[in-house]
Amino acid sequence: MLRWFESFIDPYKHKIIEQPPERLAPFFWYFLRQAWGAFAILIVMGFAAGAVELALFAFLGQLVDLAKSSASPENFFRDHSGLLLTMAAVAAIARPLLFGLHAIIVNQVVIGNFTHLIRWQTHRYVLRQSLHYFQNDFAGRIANKIMQTGQALRGSVVQAVDALWFVTVYTAGAVVMFFQADPRLAIPLMIWLAIYIGAIVYFVPRMKNQSTVMSEARSTLTGRIVDSYTNIMTVKLFAHTHGEDAYAKEAMDDNTIEFHKMLRISTIYETTITIVNGSLIVATCGLALWLWGQGSITLGAIAVAVSLVIRINNMSGWIMWVMANIFENIGTVQEGMETISKPIMVQDANEAKHLRVPHGEVRFDGVTFHYGQKDGLMEKLNLTIRSGEKIGLIGRSGAGKSTLVNLLLRFHDLEGGRILIDGQDIAHMTQDSLRSQIGVVTQDTSLLHRSVRDNISYGRPDATEAEVISAAKRAHAHEFIQGLVDLRGRKGYDARVGERGVKLSGGQRQRVAIARVLLKNAPILVLDEATSALDSEVEAAIQEQLYNLMEGKTVIAIAHRLSTIAAMDRLIVMDRGQVIEDGAHDELLRKGGVYAQLWHRQSGGFILEDDDGNGIDAVAL
Repeated sequence: MLRWFESFIDPYKHKIIEQPPERLAPFFWYFLRQAWGAFAILIVMGFAAGAVELALFAFLGQLVDLAKSSASPENFFRDHSGLLLTMAAVAAIARPLLFGLHAIIVNQVVIGNFTHLIRWQTHRYVLRQSLHYFQNDFAGRIANKIMQTGQALRGSVVQAVDALWFVTVYTAGAVVMFFQADPRLAIPLMIWLAIYIGAIVYFVPRMKNQSTVMSEARSTLTGRIVDSYTNIMTVKLFAHTHGEDAYAKEAMDDNTIEFHKMLRISTIYETTITIVNGSLIVATCGLALWLWGQGSITLGAIAVAVSLVIRINNMSGWIMWVMANIFENIGTVQEGMETISKPIMVQDANEAKHLRVPHGEVRFDGVTFHYGQKDGLMEKLNLTIRSGEKIGLIGRSGAGKSTLVNLLLRFHDLEGGRILIDGQDIAHMTQDSLRSQIGVVTQDTSLLHRSVRDNISYGRPDATEAEVISAAKRAHAHEFIQGLVDLRGRKGYDARVGERGVKLSGGQRQRVAIARVLLKNAPILVLDEATSALDSEVEAAIQEQLYNLMEGKTVIAIAHRLSTIAAMDRLIVMDRGQVIEDGAHDELLRKGGVYAQLWHRQSGGFILEDDDGNGIDAVAL
């Protein structure tokens, strides 16, 4: 039966990927409306539970009065059997049934699946953010927002629907019961209620605001710690553990300071409520005894009044922390919303088409891009790469080589001009179809913390085992893969490679990355220092496979070592975002320009910048 309730909310039912609202109330409603049935049931449960509790207290007063007025105690059960059996059924059957159903709705229906619903939808949206979004934040901090926001939103809503509705019915019923006994008996409760609400209005928003600040401090702390762990190799290489201690301690101190501010507010809030609650008990009990002495109320009314105010006293302490938790969670949701609900900067156009690449011609037509600045990097760049042509990009750091590739992959939107692939403007194509047609091998290869097989088949998920192994063999990776064993004893292609592939050497990671691109077999190929992490023997062996891979493809190769790209069909020399030389190796040598100077200075060397960062120089190896 419980499993049926656990399937009440389907966290994966909502298929549309869209930006959640950027304002708090609409953000809450965006997710709540997808599970409104469960929360409607919770409201009914809260109302019913409050009514049952009040009925039991009313019965207590009635029981006292009946016992006092009974002429024959030995016949009490016989004379009032109907009432006693009814209240016994309420206490022993109806109340447990209501509270049991409430527990099922909260635990089986809401807590698990509603939280997963929020996390799933926010994760899917954030995963489609632009590269710029992730480059400007900690990965750990973003993940922390996804996890915290789902839990906090669910917690605040469940507590609000459950506790506040229950307490509202309970308190309103108590006021009515006091009025029925004697209107004067309700005066302390009304005064208490006014002061209690005033305390909530004063303290809770301050706790909510402080919670938002504290959540940000906590996320920053998490981000810094994760950043240290993610880059542990750099930390170790530079013997910088003490520096990382200080870096984390600074964030931890900020988090502690903000946490102490929250605790100060909580202490004053708790003390205020405790004083008010004590005054309510004394005033109600004293007034009830005085009214009884005046003959205005019965002993049953005293029993009801005293038991109710004690119950309200206990419940008010509970609701005090519920309110604090609600607004703390709201602060967490608001802070997470500010990260999650940012608009995606690079989006598919309306009715974007699927890119088809029958030939592979790439044309940069008046491309302008300055990373959002007024000017600087690339201004009206024109460059055509013919179908099946292989070009080499040469230039100092900052010349625009990587930017040109990033624009081709549409990691950024152009500020002017067009990029065409076989005459199709990539701005009007879907991003997934664009990137599926381009294979990329970068210098800094990062692998997923999954099996070697998963990393290679990432290039083509439907590939067979034989195709995966064939690609690994062509990349000269099969031999070392067979010898891999991870901490759980998984071997070969089943072995996990560690976060970002840290369990493999740089050359091994590069070979897995090359195998992945070999398997993808895209018509356009980008090689960004693709063999820089390999030793000379392995590089020589893989070069042959890269030449085979390049056969019939349009290729853009970036290299600082000129000998690796000299055999390309054309060489493009870039500086300050512009093409300053364009031609084949022999042609550029005859021109005696920048490339010729580099070639004569370099014999298998690397391009370097001069001290001013303006020119292009080289050092021979």
